[in-house]
Amino acid sequence: MTFTTVTDRYSHDDITTYYATGVWRAETLFDILETQASQQPDKVFVTDNSASLSYQELRDSGLRLAASLRRLGVGRGDRVSVQLPNWTEFVQVVVALSRLGAIAIPIMPIYRNEEVGYILRDGGVRLAVTSEKFRNFDYLDMYTKLQADSPSLEKIIVVRGSSSDERDTVIPFESLLAATGPAPTADELGAGAGADDPFVIVYSSGTTSNPKGCLHTFNTFAGGSRLLGKGLGYRQSDVQFGPSPITHTTGFITSLLIPLIHGAASHLMDVWEPRAGLQQIGKFRCTVSVTATTFLQMLIDVYDPDQHDSSSLRIWVSAGAPIPGSFVERARDLLPNCQIESLYGRTENAVSTMCTVEDDPTRSITSDGSALPGSSIRIVDEAGHEVPRGQEGDIAFRGPSHMLEYINNPPETAALFTPDGYSRSGDLGVMDADGYVRVTGRLKDIVIRGGMNISVRQVEDLLTAHPAIGDVAVVGMPDERLGERLCGYLVLAAGHEPLTLEDVRAYLLGRGLAIQKVPERLEIVSRLPMTATGKVQKHVLRADIAEKLRAEKLGA
Repeated sequence: MTFTTVTDRYSHDDITTYYATGVWRAETLFDILETQASQQPDKVFVTDNSASLSYQELRDSGLRLAASLRRLGVGRGDRVSVQLPNWTEFVQVVVALSRLGAIAIPIMPIYRNEEVGYILRDGGVRLAVTSEKFRNFDYLDMYTKLQADSPSLEKIIVVRGSSSDERDTVIPFESLLAATGPAPTADELGAGAGADDPFVIVYSSGTTSNPKGCLHTFNTFAGGSRLLGKGLGYRQSDVQFGPSPITHTTGFITSLLIPLIHGAASHLMDVWEPRAGLQQIGKFRCTVSVTATTFLQMLIDVYDPDQHDSSSLRIWVSAGAPIPGSFVERARDLLPNCQIESLYGRTENAVSTMCTVEDDPTRSITSDGSALPGSSIRIVDEAGHEVPRGQEGDIAFRGPSHMLEYINNPPETAALFTPDGYSRSGDLGVMDADGYVRVTGRLKDIVIRGGMNISVRQVEDLLTAHPAIGDVAVVGMPDERLGERLCGYLVLAAGHEPLTLEDVRAYLLGRGLAIQKVPERLEIVSRLPMTATGKVQKHVLRADIAEKLRAEKLGA
């Protein structure tokens, strides 16, 4: 598999500037860890609900794991998928892969057969790292079944397994860490890869049914992390609170890279529950968190100052959906020591805009922030030309944190860019006279549920295959807690009995769709509203369901 290179994507002047300003550097993730381990070996870097690792322990275990993976044949450029909850083992795997120069492909735990199978094949995954079971789902069973249709997948590494498996393709993670003897030599591990070589492929759902693999170097990922850390005023004394999935761009950058770069600490939470989250914030004295808006909303709803100690929190960044102004004010009243900031980002380039600790606090109420130093934002029209301030258009980005490409997808990659090299987001926004952007909508046909982008095309394609469904359209319906939920409009096929929501739920879950992508309401209609060219008028359906919800609320 041949990838786009840094010099293919970035100009010589851009590369020179990014290195000169320190946003890009020659050091890799493992290099940074080596430095931290030498300077503060006993400081605890990462904790979860049952384990902890100091900088030295992480460095040593990462080397042992790298040596074991190398003996399995993993080397520079090989792709290794990692589908784990927010556990310390994820960090160990990423450290080992960084040392070997292998490419990590993180997969969120909620993904099931369809998404996982596609990623394994599209990414050319050689080894898969996963849990045996988590939250009553059998991941090992899923992977062993998927292996038959994934020709590149050789081994499955199982983390925190409870049973032995005699198949030689299944390897307990703990056995790879148990290697003894002298430390592996540089010759044994190989030369690794540089900071401008492929580091991670993160799959992002977009407007098509299949996710797209966003290829990042360590510098494009770390560059976004350094800029975000500067905007947060990050300190060595900070303790990150990480309930966001670490296998998602948000969690990977904020729970791993930013604390590592700054020599700080990180606490991971594998199952989100707001009361437990508050308890852990108090226990680990967490100071910073970056999550989808819904996490903070749920936390505020249960917060009791007589029971919860949130005094350590100094910043909570809310991303994934605009923050209602009234909610920001309420959060600031309840958490007086904590700044509430807004952020808009995407997997393709991490942070697009954000409100920093230096901004006027009201900016988080009226905007999603401005471009960070070294990056640039424009609002553009369909032709890619910048529109006047105050006019709505596509939010386009240019800067050091942009991916190199969508792997195996040159047409989609080329379609991203304007004639002058800005990357179109497909999200609509307005920029004010001071350069602050407010996200107003989106061109992409996605629903943002609790900060997660859901491709409705994927859901629609599965429903279209149902024999009782003649036509279908899935849209977002407003929800106070999650921002949006999915609503399915169905036209029944002739001669078939009506379907219930439970029928549809069972059908989609049976085909491996993640539960968050399953519609939570059905509307059975005789026909879908169409344009003259035969396209579904989804804005009509969105307005229809929003009005029905308003009427139901008033009638309750």
